Amino acid sequence: MAANPQQSPAGDDRNLVTIDENYLAPTLEDRLQIFWSKHSGKVWALTGIVSAVLVGRYAFESYAAYRERQVQADYAAAATTAQLQAFVQSHPSAILAGVAQLRLADEAYAAGNYFAAREAYTAAAPLLADNALAARARLGAAFAPLQTGDTAAAKPALEALANDTTLARAYRAEAAYHLAVVAHEAGQNADATRWIELVTTVEPQGAWANRANQLRESIPAVSAPTPVSAGTSPAATPAAAEPSSVTFPGKQ
Repeated sequence: MAANPQQSPAGDDRNLVTIDENYLAPTLEDRLQIFWSKHSGKVWALTGIVSAVLVGRYAFESYAAYRERQVQADYAAAATTAQLQAFVQSHPSAILAGVAQLRLADEAYAAGNYFAAREAYTAAAPLLADNALAARARLGAAFAPLQTGDTAAAKPALEALANDTTLARAYRAEAAYHLAVVAHEAGQNADATRWIELVTTVEPQGAWANRANQLRESIPAVSAPTPVSAGTSPAATPAAAEPSSVTFPGKQ
């Protein structure tokens, strides 16, 4: 007797249900499956983009760190004037280029080449904008013209320094002191006194305040004019005192 073919169990009439957003009661697992089936491509694309950004950022930071180490090594090897000049040309925007310019400016100032010193100080200042050495570069750029007698160029720069409340007190006091000396030598004793007052206010216990007080002693007191009666000639104006010498950086 031939075997009967296998038949499905009686009563097995189950229906297959498609799991999608129209399913009335999906479980959390069902929801994840629906989301993945619809958005898996986008998820993989976003993952790739984020990974590429992270890798690119790491590569950029690594290269920047390498470049910084290379700049530092080049600066450390620059010992002579020619090497410092070459370093500035090779790394014109680096902070250490500002330090190199400052060294070149100091060398020129010490050698009496005040025009070159002023150029180097002026070039160093913006490169050192976020560094404490920036104020010293600005001071040098202001003092160098004084050594050549160019007070017209020096005074605006010194006034900007003296009135800059963001600078260290010592720098402001130094600039104000030299303005007082320049004014005194020009016979402008009222201006000299005003700058002396700024020195002693900004840094009352500092060395520049001591110098300012010494300068104050050489300034004659300004007295009120004596009334002149009718028919009387006014008294002759006393001759101005001989100007004192100016103390400049490097010659204190």
